[in-house]
Amino acid sequence: MSETIRIDKFLWFIRLARTRGLAQDIVAAGRMRVTGRIVERAHAAVRVGDVLTFPLHGRVRVIRVEMIPTRRGPAMEARACYTDLSPAPMPEGDRRDADPGGQA
Repeated sequence: MSETIRIDKFLWFIRLARTRGLAQDIVAAGRMRVTGRIVERAHAAVRVGDVLTFPLHGRVRVIRVEMIPTRRGPAMEARACYTDLSPAPMPEGDRRDADPGGQA
C-alpha cells in the first residue's frame, strides 16, 4: 500500500494554505479535483503521483504530488513536495480580451 496523507494536511504542509482550517475550506468549497475526481472532504487521501486542480487566489492551480511531506517545514522543503503544472497567470489587462471561442 502506498503512503498517503489527508488533503487538508498536504495543502497546509506545502504552504498553499496559511492554516489547516483554510485548507479544509478550500476542499469543502467543492471545486477540488484529485486526479480528475471531485473531492469535497478534507480527509480525502492524496498519494505520490496525484494531480490536484483547484482555484486559489483568483487562478486555477494544478500541482502534481512528488512526495509526502512529514511536517510543515520551510518553503524550500515544502516546494520540493510538488510540481506546479499551473498555466501562467494572465496579465490583468488581457483577461477581458480573452475569448475561448476566438472571437472579439
